[in-house]
Amino acid sequence: MTVKLHWFLPTYGDSRNIVGGGHGTPAGAAGGDREASIDYLASIVRAAEQFGFTGALIPTGAWCEDAFITAALLARETSSLAFLVAFRPGLVSPTLSAQMAATFAKHAPGRILLNVVVGGEAHEQRAFGDHLDKDARYQRCDEFLEVVRRLWAGETVTYKGEYIDVEEANLAAPPNPVPPLYFGGSSQAAGPVAARHSDVYLTWGEPPAAVTQKIQWIRQEAEKYGRTVRFGIRLHTISRDDSAAAWEQADRLVAALDEETVRKAQEGLARSQSEGQRRMLALHEANRANGTWSDARALEIAPNLWSGVGLVRGGAGTALVGSHTEVADRIAEYADIGIDEFIFSGYPHLEELFWFGEGVVPILRERGLFNAGAPEEPSVSIPFVGASR
Repeated sequence: MTVKLHWFLPTYGDSRNIVGGGHGTPAGAAGGDREASIDYLASIVRAAEQFGFTGALIPTGAWCEDAFITAALLARETSSLAFLVAFRPGLVSPTLSAQMAATFAKHAPGRILLNVVVGGEAHEQRAFGDHLDKDARYQRCDEFLEVVRRLWAGETVTYKGEYIDVEEANLAAPPNPVPPLYFGGSSQAAGPVAARHSDVYLTWGEPPAAVTQKIQWIRQEAEKYGRTVRFGIRLHTISRDDSAAAWEQADRLVAALDEETVRKAQEGLARSQSEGQRRMLALHEANRANGTWSDARALEIAPNLWSGVGLVRGGAGTALVGSHTEVADRIAEYADIGIDEFIFSGYPHLEELFWFGEGVVPILRERGLFNAGAPEEPSVSIPFVGASR
């Protein structure tokens, strides 16, 4: 089996230190000391394309820039890379969302992927004018995606649900190919929606045993609807030529934090209604309680799996830390339990992409785990010289 690789775009700013953001983060609170200009983001996506990555995840939320607009601006900066655009059902109509994706697909065929984010923070949803509770948001998402799927199939849709109501909706040109739907959610309400609609179910980077349980859960739910689902995982990475250098970098990231910074970040993240966020916080809860969070190795929760990012960042809070070979080993381990796609990031995102692309990707290729964007074989003859010797 081969895996797909994606990178992450920090549209709220980047840094050589861990940048806050994600669940529970108010608008304007995230951001690093390196501006996330279109030129900077373009340098990241060009590098990702060079290394053979499938796509780039663009986040959604009050704490970052709009994902669809960012993707549209960056599409002309690359030729094959896809954009995994995060969006929230219910903040715009299903007809408009289907039309936006179809328009993107027309101008960049096969290069739009959609990451469905139901939203785990009631206070943030209210800022967008959405006052539904969490379970109702999942029900609305279910109705929303049914309409979107039918529009993409070329139907004229009249649908009246509890939350979605459209009459004679249609698209002038349905997308071809249809954009895959990526979907994450750890609560019980998420399972049936993911099973019915998602092409790829996403989880944050928990230890392999916990990820295995999630995979089994969603597979069983999908079987009820006669569907199969692929699986993806969202992780950060710190990959170096040897393990000691990688952990030295993890220590440097932790050393840049102080008790007050961590405390304030955790207070904000504790507001989240997201079950996935709760699980991320639990991974380093004991270290915060006993004061060992400042020791990077104390936050290693499974071989080469580090929970230090989640001290101040919402959402994905774990990283693979180690030598290039060790990181490749962990990717292989997740692939063995059923993970098909990996979405990585690091601090700073551009430099860490090169560490990963030049260090880990060749190992994955050698093992037959990754074959996208492989360099072409050299020509057997040299122009104007003749056959090579």
